[in-house]
Amino acid sequence: MLKVNNIKYKYKNENKENIYNFSLEAKCAEVVGILGASGNGKSTLLDLISGFLSSISGDITYNDQDITDLAPEKRPITILFQNYNLFEHLNVEKNILLGIESKNKQEDIKKTYKILSEIGLKGYEKKIASSLSGGEQQRVALARALLRNKPILLLDEPFTGLDFDTREHMLHLVKTITKTKQICTIMVTHEPNDCKKIANKIYEVKNGKLTLL
Repeated sequence: MLKVNNIKYKYKNENKENIYNFSLEAKCAEVVGILGASGNGKSTLLDLISGFLSSISGDITYNDQDITDLAPEKRPITILFQNYNLFEHLNVEKNILLGIESKNKQEDIKKTYKILSEIGLKGYEKKIASSLSGGEQQRVALARALLRNKPILLLDEPFTGLDFDTREHMLHLVKTITKTKQICTIMVTHEPNDCKKIANKIYEVKNGKLTLL
């Protein structure tokens, strides 16, 4: 279980100061939806969980282990952004394997092919990223996240801009993967229907706090 316990963060700009105070719980095999309007702190919450931002108080634990002060790369977390962050001149296989440090490259390639098959992209291994549709590129980005084999998956507005059918497919895919791989998924979105379709529970971000709906 992931627990965010009274994580406090202060954000200042020229016009105002925002203070965020977040608490939530998320179990394995569970999708947790985070709803809220732009500027209310949804992405800030994910940045705190992933370690890209540091809190001024509170703690984050996973399976009762404190990960509050761990560097991002040492946390049991991977994150999927709205921007696919693919290298368009590289093929699918190379995009997925990029940055992986392993002593067994052939095993990683084997795992990559298996994941691509699971998400409906079997045979796409050698396709150049720029030739793919938006939905296909997002699935490649998801495959890259899954190859890291982390128990916590963070989704930051991942399906914005996708057409209805592709969006529906991706939502179903995330729900299925969360259950079959027994991972903990936290999905930030401004679309209530997305949460209703796949989330086991939903929080709303408002005035710098989370409320369980």
